[in-house]
Amino acid sequence: MPIIKSISSLRNRTREIATICHDQNEPVYLTTNGEGDLVVMSIDHYERLKAQVDLFEKLGVAQAQSAAGRKGITHKQMIAKLRQRVRHGRAR
Repeated sequence: MPIIKSISSLRNRTREIATICHDQNEPVYLTTNGEGDLVVMSIDHYERLKAQVDLFEKLGVAQAQSAAGRKGITHKQMIAKLRQRVRHGRAR
């Protein structure tokens, strides 16, 4: 269930909102005059969301390539490439 607070809570109870974001690992939705306005979350939560978005974008590209008939590499070939990178200390 979403955690919803008024925008004035951000000013008056900043520490409480930060604790909720960290302890419950959930974003806090802030409202202004009863309408949704902002979302506050921990940096860890934000970075995980961003990583998910990046992954979904890459999967979308791969799906489009597959639908267009472009051939990729096999699982075996990919594992060999990754092992070679690890052996040579290359991050990319």
